[in-house]
Amino acid sequence: MTAPPTTGLAAPERAPGRGRGPRETFKHSKHTLARARHARLLFAPSLLISFFFVYLFIGTTLYISFSNWRIGTSRDLTLQSPWWSTYSKLAEEMRFQADIRNVVVFTVLFLAVAVIAGLVAALLIHHVAVGRGLFRAVFMLPYALSFIVTGVAWRWIFNPNTGVNEILRWFGIENPPGWTTDTSILLALNNPTGAGPLKIELGIPVALIPIVLAAAWQLMGFAMAIYLAGLGSIPEEHLEAAQLDGAGVWKRLRHVVLPQLKPSTITALVLLLHVALKMFDLVVAMSGSGPGFVTDVPGIYIYDYLGSRYDKASAASMVLLVMTLVFVVPYLIRSYRRGGDS
Repeated sequence: MTAPPTTGLAAPERAPGRGRGPRETFKHSKHTLARARHARLLFAPSLLISFFFVYLFIGTTLYISFSNWRIGTSRDLTLQSPWWSTYSKLAEEMRFQADIRNVVVFTVLFLAVAVIAGLVAALLIHHVAVGRGLFRAVFMLPYALSFIVTGVAWRWIFNPNTGVNEILRWFGIENPPGWTTDTSILLALNNPTGAGPLKIELGIPVALIPIVLAAAWQLMGFAMAIYLAGLGSIPEEHLEAAQLDGAGVWKRLRHVVLPQLKPSTITALVLLLHVALKMFDLVVAMSGSGPGFVTDVPGIYIYDYLGSRYDKASAASMVLLVMTLVFVVPYLIRSYRRGGDS
């Protein structure tokens, strides 16, 4: 017998997951449900712990900020009338207005100095052929220090009678700034009269400049490490193509390197942002609240009222949390969408 003639076309392969019989489909669905159930059981303890120690405590703090609970010895959880009165009084308080001004100014200046310094350090170290590890360790060493240690050292550097002022006097400046004891405001935008709702002078407190420099010095190594990781992911072909097209060093940096470092910049800004907003120990070590609250920050405010006014301390904590979420939540949404697209 002769074999039946073939048409020359191979029989199409059955696609995975298609053409299953009822029994195979049922087994596959049962296996998928079992894996999902095991995953939920695996993550359930961590979710419960997170809910209890994070979200439940946040909700409790929010409720206390609306309540009449002033001191720990007389717990009063009844709601105030109106319930937002603590926040309205907080907004009218001169010290808290100074705290918000200080933390905004500190955050902007600190992020600018730390990120730019970290980028410059990363660019220099990335092109070093010999001793790269040594230079990386030198720049990362301040990050391993405590903020208290950094604050004590930089407090001496910016002491009005010693430190950097001795250098300024050597250059002929007879009346150098008082730094952490200076109450003057640079680039003042207003002159408060005391009659309006704004009771502080908007601008850059001179006393915050040493704290900004100290914080940036300690954390520039962290930003440098993020940028070094970003520089290592840039394909060399892009730089070589730009060089063949006649682009110089600055053009390659501007049009090739910096655009591809945008994710690293966003990551560094967001990670350093929460450090700036919750800054406490460095400010305490260098100046404390300062004269006229020129270096006071919300962290010190919360600490001062934690034992005497639970409602004010809780309200200030919630304001600080909202300020952080305004920047962190969009970053998390962006990262989640980017991960989903990939």
